[in-house]
Amino acid sequence: MPKLLLKSGIVVTQDPKLGVLPTGDVLIEDGRIAAVAPKLSADAETVDCVGHFVLPGLINAHMHTWQTALRSVAANWTLLEYFRHVHAGLATVFEPADIHIATLAGALNQLDHGVTTLVDWCHNNPTPEHTDAGIAGLKESGIRAAFFHGSPKPDPKPGEPHFSEVPHPRKEIERLLKGPLSDHSALVTLGMAILGPHYSTLEVSAHDFALAREMGLIASMHQGGGEAKTPGGWESLMLQNLCGPHINIVHGNNLTDAQLKSFVGAGVSFSITPENEMAQGHGHPITGRLRALGSAPSVGVDLESAIGGDMFTVARMALASQRALDNAAERTKSGGIPATSTVPAAEAFDWITTRGAAMLGMSDRIGSLTPGKQADVAVMSLGPLAMWPVHDAVASVVMQGSGARVRDVVVAGNFCKRDGKLLGPDLAKIRTALAASGERILGRLNVPSISRQVAAQ
Repeated sequence: MPKLLLKSGIVVTQDPKLGVLPTGDVLIEDGRIAAVAPKLSADAETVDCVGHFVLPGLINAHMHTWQTALRSVAANWTLLEYFRHVHAGLATVFEPADIHIATLAGALNQLDHGVTTLVDWCHNNPTPEHTDAGIAGLKESGIRAAFFHGSPKPDPKPGEPHFSEVPHPRKEIERLLKGPLSDHSALVTLGMAILGPHYSTLEVSAHDFALAREMGLIASMHQGGGEAKTPGGWESLMLQNLCGPHINIVHGNNLTDAQLKSFVGAGVSFSITPENEMAQGHGHPITGRLRALGSAPSVGVDLESAIGGDMFTVARMALASQRALDNAAERTKSGGIPATSTVPAAEAFDWITTRGAAMLGMSDRIGSLTPGKQADVAVMSLGPLAMWPVHDAVASVVMQGSGARVRDVVVAGNFCKRDGKLLGPDLAKIRTALAASGERILGRLNVPSISRQVAAQ
């Protein structure tokens, strides 16, 4: 693996000791950050970063990548429509090849936009073949990923139990840990996407929480969207000492302040998806409620079937939504505008870097350009005018940043994107396969598509 010297960029390290270097160099050696300084000399391949930000690779903390072929289909659906049309409908006709192409294309799109770590929350895997197809897509893309193994949610057939009554399959977790995801230091690792007390019985939740702890895995679950399957379930699980740092709650909009306080105290992590939460009816993101407890969320895209996959946009959505809530609260209280912004822009960059790393238990590996960590780096152009001049580097990245201006992406010291182009895959072939997959699946709802015609142009 060649040494790389990223030269003369605006280096936003996200390391509290190193901070921002207005002009700085980053040396990469053996897949790790070797040094960060205003000026470095090394026998290495030099990459000119003048007029560019050098950033830690972004971390997308929650995305259902298997839905990539359904882009825009859910744009006008509420959460209830989404459940009905996707989980009880479209999801049931996916074949392993559909999971593979969607996951591959979705992961590549994340790399294209500066994301180097993806939490792929896969809950459409009715067979081991579906699961293995998703994992293969992640590995082929070159992205760093946590594959969160979930379970499908179809309407039960006569004689079958409801999905809420089905424990997470121990044998499948054991198979993955002994097989394709056996290496805990590899780029693609394993987590569990479980139902949790909002979507399962108490017995199933207790089983799944305990299984994740036994296996040393993160157990992530959705919380919200209608009435809970198990009222009082969280309190029971807390009494059983089953909640801790291995538990990740997604959304959480309907949790009480008392519950949030208990969870934060227990070390539970939170992942929000602000744009989709506001669009589909989950409720307001819990960003401010977590901040009031001295905590903060990681952030994810959630559904490319509903919104775009640009994490810069998602971070701005999270920031703007909380500022709007705070501004409205101040108007109600005093009739005026707050004296200053309640949430600094820099915090939003934390949510898509360091907080994502913490949620995965990987703060020692990713999330900042700290010497010794994995060399996951995104290089983003300021453009001819779009981001110039730069007065506050982190605020500029958050408020004017765009995945469309990401020039280079490095994962573990290897280029996945260089000079504006993804390396390796035949994108035309992927586009054609993705369009064909989407058209076949959408035939179930008779949804018109023009993807094939566009792809052929």
